[in-house]
Amino acid sequence: MVDTRKVLTGIVVDEQIELTLSDLCRSCAVERERIIAFVEEGILTPKFVSSEQSEYRFLGSSVKRAARAVRLQRDLELNLAGVAVALDLLDEVERLRTRLRMYEE
Repeated sequence: MVDTRKVLTGIVVDEQIELTLSDLCRSCAVERERIIAFVEEGILTPKFVSSEQSEYRFLGSSVKRAARAVRLQRDLELNLAGVAVALDLLDEVERLRTRLRMYEE
């Protein structure tokens, strides 16, 4: 008999928590250069920016956005500019759905 149960794992991140660059890299299982490229392209915006990239601080909501960006790159083979556009469009769809729900209630 084949075991068809699946185990889901994840972490709950408070959106107001502050993450270091290393924390964000670990959370998304990506190398630091990719996160820095996301920052340089405007995909991610650190809460605190300094001349030292290791001092970057990100809000917890950056984990979701970075993970989405990684999936877009991997699954759709988008370049950084394509990822930025796709994320902006997804954000707009989310905002519009929220407004629509308000009118439906």
